[in-house]
Amino acid sequence: MPTYITQGRYTREAIKGMIVKPEDRFEALSRHVSRAGGRVIGYYLTFGEYDFLTIIEAPGETQMAAILLSAAGAGGLTDLRTTVAMSSVEAKGAFAAAGDLAHSFRTPGGA
Repeated sequence: MPTYITQGRYTREAIKGMIVKPEDRFEALSRHVSRAGGRVIGYYLTFGEYDFLTIIEAPGETQMAAILLSAAGAGGLTDLRTTVAMSSVEAKGAFAAAGDLAHSFRTPGGA
């Protein structure tokens, strides 16, 4: 299954609510993701530009988009940024495939 890394921010209201009633967001996220056929590998509260980072395996782009859209639509989250991640084995395969293609690519302005 593809791996997706998502960073995002909590709204002010969400932060205020979690201060009043702390909860383990890993559990809520895991239930949500499993409904789409995926699994949560990690959830982290982070410092800096984003408030949290998640690592999720999902069956594909459509399921991951559904996970993100439904979570964002429920409120409490903003500025979601998702990146597809490849394992080192997958990356090795991508580099090997690129090597097979490299000889046939003409650079812009090249002969």
